[in-house]
Amino acid sequence: MNLVSIRVITADVARLVEFYERVTSLRATWATEDFAEIRTGSGTLAIGSTQTVPLFAPGSARPADNRSAIIEFRVDDVDAVHRDLAGSVDDIVKEPTTMPWGNRAFLFRDPDGNLVNFFTPVTPEAVERAG
Repeated sequence: MNLVSIRVITADVARLVEFYERVTSLRATWATEDFAEIRTGSGTLAIGSTQTVPLFAPGSARPADNRSAIIEFRVDDVDAVHRDLAGSVDDIVKEPTTMPWGNRAFLFRDPDGNLVNFFTPVTPEAVERAG
C-alpha cells in the first residue's frame, strides 16, 4: 500500500492553490476549476472545492475545519525556507525549532487554517529515518 495524496477541501480553490504554489515553489496541475494538485517527488497535495464533497458523500468534509492533521513537506533547509517566506505567511505557529525527534521544523497555517510543517531532518538519527 502507498499513500498517494492528501486532499484538502476548501471554499476557495484558487486562493489555496495560489498559497501552496507560493510556499512550495511548485506549480499546480488543474483538472477542473474545482480540483488541482501540487505534486512533489513523493506525494501529492490535492485541493478540491466544496462542490466535490457530494461526489464522495454529502456533508463528509467541511472546509476550514481541520484541527487534527498537519500537512508536512520535507525541505533541504528549513531555515532558508523560513527566510524566503518572510512576509508571505501570515499565521506563523512556530518559528524554526529543532524538535525532540531530530527534525528542525517551521509551522504555520494556510489561509483555511490548516497546519503546515516544513521540516529538515538535522540529527543523525532523523537523517537516517528520512532515508
